[in-house]
Amino acid sequence: MRITTPATLGSSATNGTVDVALLFEARSRVLADLEARQQATPVAVSALEEAVSARSWWAEQWPEGVQYVAGLIAQDVQDALFDSTGRWPVCDWCDEDAEHMVHIQPDLGGPDPTWVCEESGNPVAPLGQLPRRGD
Repeated sequence: MRITTPATLGSSATNGTVDVALLFEARSRVLADLEARQQATPVAVSALEEAVSARSWWAEQWPEGVQYVAGLIAQDVQDALFDSTGRWPVCDWCDEDAEHMVHIQPDLGGPDPTWVCEESGNPVAPLGQLPRRGD
């Protein structure tokens, strides 16, 4: 499904369409990770919705960058939560005593975004597949 947004009709800077299925898929992957880590709070879901909206505009401006959208949305949510509620997702997979996070690699977020421990550098899970807390 593709939508044409009124703001971009006739614009030479964009093709005026966004594949909303890709945005929904990215949203569902980040939401799955929020739920897995018991962080799907109203604040977190609002941050997710804001990130999806912002990256929709971004994808309209740079259609070739659509492969990066899912990872960038995850990074946007991670940044928003760090500023409002604290670290997410916290690493439970290594022996480090100090609390630390996992983050999305590659840095630009795609094409295959993966959560990686910021201390060890070890991959933890693909985006959307974080294990549930306690698993």
